[in-house]
Amino acid sequence: MINFVGSISTFYLLNIIMALVVIFLERKDPTATLAWVLVLLVFPVGGFVFYLLLSQNFSRKKLFTMKIYAKKTFGDYIKCQEELFNSGALVFNDKNVESYKDMIKMNLFTNKSSYTQNNDVEIFVDGKEKFYELFKCIERAKRNIHIEYYILKNDNLGNRFMNLLEKKAEEGVEVRLMFDSLGGRHITKDRIDKLKASGVKVASFFSSSIPFLNFKINYRNHRKIVIIDGEIGFIGGFNVGDEYIGLNTKIGYWRDTHIKIKGDAVIDLQTRFFLDWGHATKEDMMYRPKYFPDTGNDGKVGIQIISSGPDKQDEAIKRNYVKMINSAKESICIQTPYFVPDASVLEALKIAASSGVDVSIMIPCKPDHPFVYWATYWYCGELLKYGVKVYTYENGFIHAKTLVIDGIVSSVGTANFDVRSFKLNFEGNAIIYDTEISTKLKNHFIDDLNYSLELTREVYLERGIMIRFKESISRLLAPLL
Repeated sequence: MINFVGSISTFYLLNIIMALVVIFLERKDPTATLAWVLVLLVFPVGGFVFYLLLSQNFSRKKLFTMKIYAKKTFGDYIKCQEELFNSGALVFNDKNVESYKDMIKMNLFTNKSSYTQNNDVEIFVDGKEKFYELFKCIERAKRNIHIEYYILKNDNLGNRFMNLLEKKAEEGVEVRLMFDSLGGRHITKDRIDKLKASGVKVASFFSSSIPFLNFKINYRNHRKIVIIDGEIGFIGGFNVGDEYIGLNTKIGYWRDTHIKIKGDAVIDLQTRFFLDWGHATKEDMMYRPKYFPDTGNDGKVGIQIISSGPDKQDEAIKRNYVKMINSAKESICIQTPYFVPDASVLEALKIAASSGVDVSIMIPCKPDHPFVYWATYWYCGELLKYGVKVYTYENGFIHAKTLVIDGIVSSVGTANFDVRSFKLNFEGNAIIYDTEISTKLKNHFIDDLNYSLELTREVYLERGIMIRFKESISRLLAPLL
């Protein structure tokens, strides 16, 4: 009994020390600080373990290296874009987009995200269709294939994918494959050795020094990017695994959104890949013309590729979300599996709805991460009293990360509407400035309403005591999720 009391006292002492570290030494925002102090003091054992898992600080040395690498490698390219903008030579293909010139400028000058408008965009909302097209494009590759996924699984789809990469490498095509070390933890050493033996270059992002055990839950590379021959790019929500083509019986149909891009926006996807690859491998990937061919594409879609992560002080994707929401005059359509916004996003949505903008949010009907789901439910409930319409997607699981404003400008990518995507993960989105593509995305939202139920204010207020309890606990943990 004495030993048990002593152990608990030791944990309380450790948690008090951790709480003091959080308050005085870590540069967290006040809400996150209070949440961590609460967890550490209320849960003496679990709180300590939870802190070790979720609160690592990304190495300042690594951050500095990544920033210098980006500036040194691609600074001249961005400078040319800025000069074009300052000269007034920019003429918009879609006149409706001209009112978003200030947002384009913000992304170019603050986030160093170039604006291109000779792009073609194809939208995929079904996993089988997306992977059919991706595999077809990989099969046709002649020079190089660059791939970056958060999750890569050692299952049927994953092995078909890796077998195809091995085949292309053996044909003489340069193949680089990078996956997040946590998301790709099921890929065995033997499988990696087989990839490398075929000529595929393989990299694992932010790996652990302990094999098969990774405590670094934060700062994951959540991007899903493919670039083929420097001419075709893919970005969106689909990872590589059987569930993403609807083969997981527990989850059911997987509804996601991914886009295929042809045009100069592929340059920015290639740039993003090389920055991440250079960080993970230390391979010198300075600008090489063979990876940046003149696409000669004559599309009409305007795009900016936006990146964010713990290597940047500005929460670029979140700022784009807020800017887009604030610009809305008629409608806002959001699809996200996780809706745990910070105060700025929540307030922007409240103001928009209160101003008469038709705000609609679609979330899953079932949780894949229970705490996040119930926090999502609470935040959606908070918005209902402002007139926001909330729908739960009932035909499986919705994983799309899309935002459409007035059917004119839209965002498709990897970032959810949550604090983790805003601050902790490495994310990538395509901001699309085009009425036709944005209207198509809005129409997909409207089609999905046929498989959704509206969560009305009346239904929400009738929820049971257990749901209220789950919401309350999850809401307190929201800054940590």
